[in-house]
Order: sequence, then structure tokens, then C-alpha cells
Amino acid sequence: MVTRKLQHYLIVLLLGVGLLAAGCNNSGSDVGMGTLEVRMHDAPANYDAVNVFVERVEINAEQDTAGWMTISEPQQSYNLLELTNGAYTVLGDTTLEAGTYNQIRLILSREGHSVVVDGEEKSMFVPSGAQTGIKLNVNAEIQEDITYTLLLDFDASRSVVKRGNGQANPGYLLKPVIHASNQAVTGNIDGTVSPVDAEPVVYAIADSDTLASTYADTTDGYFKLIGLEEGSYTVSINPTNEDYSIKDTTDVGVTVGETNELGTIELEQAQ
Repeated sequence: MVTRKLQHYLIVLLLGVGLLAAGCNNSGSDVGMGTLEVRMHDAPANYDAVNVFVERVEINAEQDTAGWMTISEPQQSYNLLELTNGAYTVLGDTTLEAGTYNQIRLILSREGHSVVVDGEEKSMFVPSGAQTGIKLNVNAEIQEDITYTLLLDFDASRSVVKRGNGQANPGYLLKPVIHASNQAVTGNIDGTVSPVDAEPVVYAIADSDTLASTYADTTDGYFKLIGLEEGSYTVSINPTNEDYSIKDTTDVGVTVGETNELGTIELEQAQ
């Protein structure tokens, strides 16, 4: 039989456990949660396809190698050339505690990458980075109840490297060149190129540096340059059809959160 005194002790013990659990729950609820979304897009390249296999995406709030957290595991191949002209794919999204996250990295498979040249698919080898990942400094500020969208510009034209025939392993290497930006502090430029059969590459240039590029759509000439920081740019239209001349439009302004619509840009016949 349980004595009255023992009952008293049990009641006190249960109350203490309840208060401790409540304290733990309250401390957890004090930490605000925000959302991180990672999008990938691409600059154009002179290939039929550039296929990259992404195993997972990780993020780190620390300054050293500790603290990496997996935010997604796509385990999927992406054709980068399908992610131009404003198109993108979502590599992952997750809920994180509010705070600053310094780095993000893509873990690529050692194999499974390829480039298609003149209709022929050729494998690409990753010389390094499969184990340690492609690290990017982002300093992402995650705020409570707000979605932070990170744009990863995977530059296919600079990432695919052709090896010489005299080397031990001739063929193609994948050496990723990626630029990261916060969509919340960027803007866009769009327009239409005429005539359509000029089939141009469109560049956004600032201080002689090309910061974004895309192909104009081959059916209607539309183009969109995304992920540009606020400032002034030269938009250069470079036809792949030699019957037309290059045309530059200077002092094109970009404002955060807006798209500067250039309208129709008419190209002239080459002299």
C-alpha cells in the first residue's frame, strides 16, 4: 500500500518533471524558423547538352569545416542548357533556424556527368570536389517566417573543359564555375530580339565583366537575364547568324525586385 507521505513525494516529482519539460519546450519555441530555397540556372554554352549529376546540397553556419547540414539530396542529373533564359530548377528547400549561414556546397557524383557534342554524348570526369563539394560563400541571412531564395548560376561554358589528345585521359573535365546570389537583392532585364533568325546570345556586362548571359528564344526572340545586382549594365546582343551585326544597349538600369523591360531590339544586317 502506498502511504500518504509517499503519494506526496510522487506528486511533487511529477510536477517537477512537468515543469522541466515545459521549460524545454518554451526554450525551443523561442528560436525563429525561416525557409531557404536553392534554385539553379545556367549561362549558355555551345553544346547540345551539359548533364550534371547532383547528389546533395549542404549548408554551413560555421567558419570552419564543422557544422555542415544536408538540406536536400536530389540524386538527379540536370541538363544545364535547359536552365537558361529565366528557367531554373529547385535543388531543394528546407526550414532552418534564423541566423546567418556562411557557406553552401554542392556534392557532385564522381561519375555520371556528360556533354553532348554534335549529337554524340561524351562522359565528363570530375577531377576534384566530389568528396569535399563545390563550396560557395553566401552569407545567407535566414529570417523568421521569410523565404530566402538563393540563386546558383552554373556557368556551363566555363565549367566544361576539353582535354588535349596528348594527355593521359583525353576527353572532357567538369570544373564547376558557379556564382551565388540572393534573389531578394537582385533584379532582371528582359526584351525581344528581332529578327528571330539572328539567334543571338545576350550578355549583361558591367565594367567589362559579363555577369549574366542567355540565348534568345528561337521561336519569338524573347530573352531574360536574371539574378543581377542593382546597377547599370550594357546589354550586348551577339547574333550566331553572321548575317546580322552585334548591337549594344548601354546604361541599362537594374533595380532590386524589378524587371527592366527593353521591348523589341532590332538588329541590322551585317555590312
